[in-house]
Amino acid sequence: MEKRKTLNAEKRKAIANVFQQHFEKNSKFNELHKKAIATYNTLREQAKVKMEVIVRGHQPQDDVDTIRKMRLKYNDNGGQLHHDNCFYVQNEKGREELDYNDNPKMVFDDLHIKFKESQDFLTSYYRDELNAKGLDADYKVRINGNYDKRNPSYYNMESQVSEYLGYSSSNDVSKNRFTDMNYKNSWENDFKLWVIGRSYCNERMFQVDNETFEWFRAFKVARDNVKSTHEQLFQYVNKKMELLKLGLKTYKTFEEVQELADKRGVAINESILNESSSMALSVYSPSNLAELLADEVEQTKEEKIAIAKKLLAEQQASLN
Repeated sequence: MEKRKTLNAEKRKAIANVFQQHFEKNSKFNELHKKAIATYNTLREQAKVKMEVIVRGHQPQDDVDTIRKMRLKYNDNGGQLHHDNCFYVQNEKGREELDYNDNPKMVFDDLHIKFKESQDFLTSYYRDELNAKGLDADYKVRINGNYDKRNPSYYNMESQVSEYLGYSSSNDVSKNRFTDMNYKNSWENDFKLWVIGRSYCNERMFQVDNETFEWFRAFKVARDNVKSTHEQLFQYVNKKMELLKLGLKTYKTFEEVQELADKRGVAINESILNESSSMALSVYSPSNLAELLADEVEQTKEEKIAIAKKLLAEQQASLN
């Protein structure tokens, strides 16, 4: 008879990683995240073209060249120019609303369009790359907005991701332990236009027609989708992993884990897990856990009662 294999904590963690990779790879949210990035990339290139047309429509290149010549002669007194990647577009179509005194007034909506990016966005954008480097791109979505959960591990990972993306205080690529690429600087310098005026982005409102305004609104939604699909992917996989880890703790033999892996289509070759209570063994038997790990479909009241009865019967049978 073949000797059953015994696993230590490190190997159990490795087994969980195999399942996690499987869940991520086969998740619809993984595909949605990749599509969100692709859509944003396409719209970003279009946004550059549209923004240059808008800015040059309000501030012709001849005017920029004139001010540049004036600055050569009179320094700052010759006018102000700024090489910017941040812009505001304002809808020329106003809408009426009431002020504090219930008097009607016209309001013109505006949008902040920027071509540089935050660390949070780039963490979502480069999620796969960060994870492949052994970093945890999910460190922030993991706390789900509860900042009381920020512990030393959180701050350590935040610092490492910041360094990888180029947001660390030194901002010196030669000192980056992970890569020779400064993503922060790359995004900041990817697209800039010379604009007339001071460096304060919100002081320049470029009016556009309603159709163009709505296009840029959709562009901002596409950007937000990169982050939201990242969050959805994490929540989907994390929910399965929490359930999986509870179940794995109750398994004692390779055969149990192999059965579960076969039912879920996961390629895995060894496992043995800690003994737990008979109730846990019943709830997380390979068949039941495989069903629980399947993509959820809202169950009826009758289906939930039937499942509860089944689990109770298995529990009682294991005690007899």
